[in-house]
Amino acid sequence: MDNRTLRTENLQFAGTAGVSENNSALGFKPAFLHRETGQIEIARMSNGQPAPVHIISWLPAEWATSFNEDGTVKSISPQIIAGFVCNNDFYTREQLAEL
Repeated sequence: MDNRTLRTENLQFAGTAGVSENNSALGFKPAFLHRETGQIEIARMSNGQPAPVHIISWLPAEWATSFNEDGTVKSISPQIIAGFVCNNDFYTREQLAEL
């Protein structure tokens, strides 16, 4: 997954609760799930604050498959999926799109 993949997913789920702009008011935060380990990471900005949208640049280095020249994450393992966290529970884009 990379930024292009995230843009494609946003287009795929546009108009549904599967995108941040349509679910943030309900308390959902952009996050990522490692399907193999179950580890969940909230999307973060460079200063460590939660991001309002999915950003992969500051995910754990061990999830990365490549890095940008500045050392930020450029792409992540196919084991990682984008979704949302609310009340400590992870939801996929597909699950929220059904709301």
